[in-house]
Amino acid sequence: MEIIAEKVIIYSIVFLFCLGVVWFYLRKQKRNSLLVEKKIAKAKLEGLYEPVSLHPVIDVNSCIATGACVTACPEKDVLGIRNGKATTINASVCIGHGACFHACPTQAITLCIGTEKRGVDLPHVNQNFETNIPGIYIAGELGGMGLIKNAVEQGKQATDNIAKSLRKNHPATYDLVIIGAGPAGIAASLTAKKHNLNFITLEQDTLGGTVYTFPRQKIVMTSAMEIPLYGKVKLFETSKAELLDLWNAALTKNDLSIHENTKVEKINSLDGHFIIDILNGEQISTKTVLLTIGRRGTPRKLGIEGEMQEKVAYRLLEPEDIHGKDILVVGGGDSAIESALLLADQNKVTLSYRNEVFNRLKPRNSEKINEAMASGKINVLFNSNPLAILKDSVILELNKEKQELKISNDLVYIFAGGELPTQFLEKAGIRITKKFGEALLKHEN
Repeated sequence: MEIIAEKVIIYSIVFLFCLGVVWFYLRKQKRNSLLVEKKIAKAKLEGLYEPVSLHPVIDVNSCIATGACVTACPEKDVLGIRNGKATTINASVCIGHGACFHACPTQAITLCIGTEKRGVDLPHVNQNFETNIPGIYIAGELGGMGLIKNAVEQGKQATDNIAKSLRKNHPATYDLVIIGAGPAGIAASLTAKKHNLNFITLEQDTLGGTVYTFPRQKIVMTSAMEIPLYGKVKLFETSKAELLDLWNAALTKNDLSIHENTKVEKINSLDGHFIIDILNGEQISTKTVLLTIGRRGTPRKLGIEGEMQEKVAYRLLEPEDIHGKDILVVGGGDSAIESALLLADQNKVTLSYRNEVFNRLKPRNSEKINEAMASGKINVLFNSNPLAILKDSVILELNKEKQELKISNDLVYIFAGGELPTQFLEKAGIRITKKFGEALLKHEN
């Protein structure tokens, strides 16, 4: 009897211990779920809940809540665990790293572009990155993959596919013309060199594409990537200058040069190859074309009086060289906020934004601009629009008051987003479709 009693006591203790562990675990899960729900409510209030670009979609039937996706994501609070399943929180902050996709042990995550309500215009490409026009390929940001690592990988893969399908006996001057020298274009150029293709790379601005337009002090978030003919590099947090130096080193090592300040006007099809019209009147013939241009390559204009003056710019390159100026920054996105903050240290900055509150800002930018507003470091005018840019002033319309405001001004920086080069693509015959939640990256069964 004593032995039985001892066993009963032992089993009871073990049972109570296991029950306690389960109780504490469930309590912790409940607490974490409530915290995630509060974060989601805040994200909805701040306009950060709805995705605006590439984002993860979770299959709740496959998710087992390991939390691997949450841990893998380099951004803050994009994903969380609620009621035993992964869910998105600040979905509009997602920039398509894809780390969650690769980390999920049950393949429950798909990376999609657009939503049921918000469509995103994208050119049509197949699995080889070829458009509906045979011989014209697209890689990188224009195709929906804006992250540096993803763009580099697409540039490599697209060029590999071109090299495999290319027939050398053609009448064109070049095997391949690469248009755009951002991350995808640089990777494509190095891959083309590896395959011994006769090619040329054209860039309408400067090496680096969109990255070159970042302010000097801006930190570019990226991750380990394989650069063709250079090797694997690990850059988890680096400056714009360091990244540009890396690309210059890779190109120099392989004796490659980019034709900068060379804007392509039109792509013409001719007897199985293409004629590229350059802005300066030159024409180039090629068998294939790879478009690696950015979606923001053409800044959106406001269409107001005085916008063509020299004091108006659409990107901020050297903020540390500007001081003692009256500056107007137009826009309410991350680029506008970051530029205004950089300029505010040495200048008087006014920020004009057409909406009532900032929407879809990165958490760190949201915190900084709120602090700058509270301290009076930056004068933010919500519900306002520029009406005219004069020589030494700017006229703004205050929408709520229905009145005009004239302020002194030396420089204007406009961050109104960029326009998809739709007309350029359509002239080449490339079909553009609006994606409503369509998968760009999914696990194949």
